[in-house]
Amino acid sequence: MNKTVGILTLGCKVNQYESEAIGEALVAQGFTLCAPSEVCDVYVINTCTVTAESDRKARQFIRRALSHNPKALVAVTGCLAQTDAAGIAAIPGVDYICGNRNKMSVVSALLSLCEQGHKNTSPTVDVPSLDGADFETMSICRFGRTRAYIKIEDGCESHCTYCIIPAARGEIRSKPLEAVLDEVECLTENGCREVVLTGIETASWGRDLDGVTLADLLEAVDRIPGIGRVRLGSLDPTLMRPAFVERIARLPSLAPHFHLSMQSGSDSVLARMKRKYNRTQALAAIERLRAAIPGVQLTTDIIVGFPGETEEDFEATMDFARRARFLMIHVFPYSKRAGTPAAAMPDQIPNAVKKQRVAALSALAADIRAQLLDELIDKGEPVSVLFETHEDGIAVGHTPDFIEMRVPSDHALHAVTRLVLPTAKTEDLSGCYGQLI
Repeated sequence: MNKTVGILTLGCKVNQYESEAIGEALVAQGFTLCAPSEVCDVYVINTCTVTAESDRKARQFIRRALSHNPKALVAVTGCLAQTDAAGIAAIPGVDYICGNRNKMSVVSALLSLCEQGHKNTSPTVDVPSLDGADFETMSICRFGRTRAYIKIEDGCESHCTYCIIPAARGEIRSKPLEAVLDEVECLTENGCREVVLTGIETASWGRDLDGVTLADLLEAVDRIPGIGRVRLGSLDPTLMRPAFVERIARLPSLAPHFHLSMQSGSDSVLARMKRKYNRTQALAAIERLRAAIPGVQLTTDIIVGFPGETEEDFEATMDFARRARFLMIHVFPYSKRAGTPAAAMPDQIPNAVKKQRVAALSALAADIRAQLLDELIDKGEPVSVLFETHEDGIAVGHTPDFIEMRVPSDHALHAVTRLVLPTAKTEDLSGCYGQLI
């Protein structure tokens, strides 16, 4: 199959993994992977629908691909395809649409279209219901950088009031333990030094399987010969119960960095969001992690301007951030999502107020990050860095606790772990400059 294919991915790390799996399968069928910005014979657009802006971008990229090559075969998959296949089908030039139950069908569909030799007059729509769906079989054995993402879980049953994703992803379903281990082993044997186990609701892995938990999986991964670092995707704070923390604290491979998806530090806002915890429980989980894993770093997502968020609520979130001392806070203004309960809630916050709160929380986050980086430098101790990229004489990598390090080097250090002495904060506070030891 002498065809070029460009795969454009929008959204989360799960989508990125799924695109990589589709890409590997297409290469195995003879396709040549190219950048989606190039003129290609075939395009695959893996969509996101977490916000209305995500929907807009997805449609824009579909049209952009067709503008690059009006004769190209175009397949669209992902969350927007799952929730609005009709809207995508209305875009002239789309050939195939599938959702989140059968993403790998893109491969066979494109092979058939190539054999057909011309575009469809109207798109084939293959978007079955997610009810009763199994975990779709897919895997990767190659990776573009030092780090590789592995999807271990799909679906979400939390039904937070601001989120459309349960409708786009369906119920919780887990990748079988042995399949996860086989994939990690393959990547490790191929030189991968860091794997990130991720999912739509990563903490729910194993809930639909018999007799296994996420702690069991992490212990099994830790026993893989030659395993490098292991990280976890975004986690619900309720996962960090005493027994779980006690078990994971013993694992040498597990990186001391966790992304806890907080969304707010106000109890009243968390209740309106229908999150499964309050600020007291979340702070206790954070303290538990820090007691069990010295030096652990935490990152988070926070939405500001949620309907009904008062100044007192916002100050509670600011106070929570000060107490938690997150290494990084991804701050988002609340955005209405059609079809969610929050979109119809009273007391919607004006955009100007949202903008002010984003700026205030972002400034606090930067101050906290600067303090944490200063503390690292003041220790005067070398840190272990796994290097990933090299450009203009600078090698860039991350410490186990996910602090970026930049060091001068006259050659690439890809997938190499070295000790580095931190010497100064970077100007943009992305991490530290350092010297190789």
